Amino acid sequence: NDYQSRLPPGAGPSIVNDDFGDVFGIYMALIGDGYTMAELYEHAKLLRRDLLLVQDVKRVTLWGYHLETVYVEMSRAKMSALGISQQDIYDALSAKNLPIDGGRVRLGADYLAINPTGEFTSETQFGDLLLSSRGGEGQLVYLRDVATISRGYDDPPAEILRFDGAQAIGIGISTVSGGNVVTMGEGLKEKLRDLQAQTPVGMELRAISMQSDAVIASINGFVVSLLQAVAIVFVVLMIFMGLRSGLIIGAVLLITISGTFIFMGTMGVILERISLGALIIALGMLVDNAIVVTDGMQVRIESGMDRVKAAAEVVGQNAMPLLGATVVAILAFASIGTSDDSTGEFCRSLFYVILISLMLSWFTAVTTTPLFCKLFLKGEKKTTTKKGKSDDPYAGKVYRGYAGLLNAAIRHRWVTVGAIFGVFLLSMWGFGSVSQMFFPNSTRPQFFVEVWQPQDTHIRDTEETMAKAEEYLLTLPEVTHVSNAIGGGDLRFLLTYTPNGASSAYGALFVDVSDYKLIGGMVDEVQLELEEIMPEAIVNVRKFLLGPGEGGKIQLRISGTDDAELRRLTAQVKQIMQEEGAKAIRDEWREKVKVVRPELAEAQARQLGITRPMVAEQLQAAFSGKQTGVYRERDELLPIVARAPEFERSDVDNIRDLQIWSPAARQNVPMRQVLTGFATEYEDGIRFRYNRIMTVRVHCDPLGELPSELLARVKPRVEMEVGVDLGAYQGRTYDSVEQMYSGYSDKTIKVTELDQIPLAGKPGYFIAWGGEAEDSARAQAALAASIPIFFGAMVLIVIFLFNAIRTPLIIFLTVPLALIGVTAGLLVFKQPFGFMALLGLLSLVGMLIKNSIVLIEEINRQIGTGKDRFLAVVDSGVARMRPVMMAAATTILGMVPLLQDAFFVSMAVTIMVGLLVATVLTLVIVPVLYTVFFRIPFGGDDPAAARSSVVTTVPGGPEPAPAV
Repeated sequence: NDYQSRLPPGAGPSIVNDDFGDVFGIYMALIGDGYTMAELYEHAKLLRRDLLLVQDVKRVTLWGYHLETVYVEMSRAKMSALGISQQDIYDALSAKNLPIDGGRVRLGADYLAINPTGEFTSETQFGDLLLSSRGGEGQLVYLRDVATISRGYDDPPAEILRFDGAQAIGIGISTVSGGNVVTMGEGLKEKLRDLQAQTPVGMELRAISMQSDAVIASINGFVVSLLQAVAIVFVVLMIFMGLRSGLIIGAVLLITISGTFIFMGTMGVILERISLGALIIALGMLVDNAIVVTDGMQVRIESGMDRVKAAAEVVGQNAMPLLGATVVAILAFASIGTSDDSTGEFCRSLFYVILISLMLSWFTAVTTTPLFCKLFLKGEKKTTTKKGKSDDPYAGKVYRGYAGLLNAAIRHRWVTVGAIFGVFLLSMWGFGSVSQMFFPNSTRPQFFVEVWQPQDTHIRDTEETMAKAEEYLLTLPEVTHVSNAIGGGDLRFLLTYTPNGASSAYGALFVDVSDYKLIGGMVDEVQLELEEIMPEAIVNVRKFLLGPGEGGKIQLRISGTDDAELRRLTAQVKQIMQEEGAKAIRDEWREKVKVVRPELAEAQARQLGITRPMVAEQLQAAFSGKQTGVYRERDELLPIVARAPEFERSDVDNIRDLQIWSPAARQNVPMRQVLTGFATEYEDGIRFRYNRIMTVRVHCDPLGELPSELLARVKPRVEMEVGVDLGAYQGRTYDSVEQMYSGYSDKTIKVTELDQIPLAGKPGYFIAWGGEAEDSARAQAALAASIPIFFGAMVLIVIFLFNAIRTPLIIFLTVPLALIGVTAGLLVFKQPFGFMALLGLLSLVGMLIKNSIVLIEEINRQIGTGKDRFLAVVDSGVARMRPVMMAAATTILGMVPLLQDAFFVSMAVTIMVGLLVATVLTLVIVPVLYTVFFRIPFGGDDPAAARSSVVTTVPGGPEPAPAV
């Protein structure tokens, strides 16, 4: 508003869309066979009025309706004959229906308003409006003598909505901030049932998008997945920990989850896909602390220690290490919780859920778990087996096998370290073959089709073209409904859907299918068919996303100072994209549009007193029509539009014969007297600037492949052929574009956020890659900005825990080993490495650090008791094997339900396979590195104490006799 006064005359007003963030999650189409648009609109207004009263409804918006309009079609011949000018009609129409205050008069005790009659009560009365002729006698002329009055709709309409081929009005309903869309959806359904009696027979509402139903289905699905994960964890615990221990840990898990829901409510973290998914991700980690405490107490109680003493000893020894390890695991997710990027905002609840649940898991582990163990664990001491041998809790084959493996690894420590390092290098090389993707596609049983006709196509022609696509789609057996929004600017009914700007040449089809799993096989086929049906249009068949992203998957910004050069470069880039197999190739400037320019004869116009605005106004009235006033009818203001009859509007040659009023001659004169001719020119209908620099943004999408694979082919060719400045490319100098990409595989082309690449020999021109690659780079950059801070916090916590430098170094040297399993998992399961996989990798880092802390803490504790260092390393590994393996098993198996979810599958694969491999490696490589860094010889400091197999000590119990 502050800048309105600075706009050029005739420009504006500027429009500030301050509610773009509103999502109209309930989007319905009102249809009615045999009803007019006006009748549909009247009922839609009734629905809007009543639906606004439903709980949690913020706004009800109508889209696709056509306002009724009163048309006054002026006859040029009759006006000329009777001496009536267009301005006379404009003035009479604008004054007739104005509400005027007639004042008030006191009459006795009353104070009465004065309101004269004379307003129109029907459009048929317009014809009785008297006009004063400018002819010789100045006689009065009825408006019906020089014009035809009719009632119709906006012509052409700005927007059109169709549902399964029938005209419709869209009704979009948004939720108040902090509202519950499920509660709102149920309230709307109840209100609509109450309004059914007032609904005309034959009118009905059809759903284009029903977010409340989708949320219910999604939450129910996640609840089922959560219950499945909990059941899996229960079974795993009972199998490997025993019935009593398993039930104890399972009960603590349920308490932790219940407490998490309570704290989520108090902190305002709502139930949605991210928060529920985060709970499943955290599920395996929630039992880690309880497993350590339960395992420690079980060993001590079975060795004869008093229950209370066992609880005090276990909690006293493990409380602070477990707290530190838990905080480290939380910090692994902290970067997403503090990211200011839109992706960070989208995924922020994941961090909050992890924070709440893991802290509660530690609290319940040091309070509730010891209590349950005291009450329910068996306490009888077993001193001998049936064969009379010592009953060692770690004497089983699995423990002895692991002890033997660990002995061999420590004996050949440098071979072990070399082998692990070699496998790590191999995984780094293999990671180059992993596909890249920002966010996965939605599981919504609906896809959409964007159609761009040539710029400035009439909206009725666009509608006719879209009807062909609509007809084809409705013949597909998988398709249930097709909604058709024409004209752009439709409602944002999904957070990840960005409507196209208003354009008569644009249309979008929303296609409902019976099962979302069918969409993958339909998209490419529908793309090719629609390109055949609409050869003159740009067609883009797309799936809805599960995360941020708008426009083409691949985008290129070309910035410079000359529009002709920008268009030349744009054409060159689009040709490359086409040759590389891209689809829906378009640019935001679109085609240049034709403009008819009547050339004004300046001298004659001045003599007749005719100005350029008068000519433009006359032309507007003759062809498009000019609004001259409003007609008030009940609660509506219908525009009154004056225009020429149809036969005059349809022929551009009529411009010469148009009559225009001459103030100097005091009569109408033909337009040809003030025009010297006509010129048809081309001009830019759309101009786009980016950071105040003239910029063309080119979009395209992949066909049957990942965006990263198409980008890997397009990016080098574009930069080579448009001629980038190799001396200023990303701060380095190259001899050729090929040299720039010599170190990349076909799937690892990177895009840096806002990376502007100058063009050689073109000062002021540069290109920058956008789209999914830039969105991903921006999100990763936002994470990268905070990752060093939180990683440093992790290091400090580990240093504080151990009061040493070498110990944290051992722990953090094991972190990169996560990449071994991650690479293998993504390649085997054919999953791309995207943003969610990156979050999985961060969480995996936290888990590995936590496991390493628990293991090294036990080594230090046993060494602190005076035990031989070598034996302490091996015995600690054996003692911690079950808690570490159990924590990994519960985490891995608890994520099995997420393998069916398209949004979390890459994260689940990253954590599951990465944790499986890294846990095994951690149990081996951490003890090996400990012996390397602390120079512990194989067999111990006293070689006579070396043992080929290791019998561990029971914490708190007597030292068993060595077994050779």
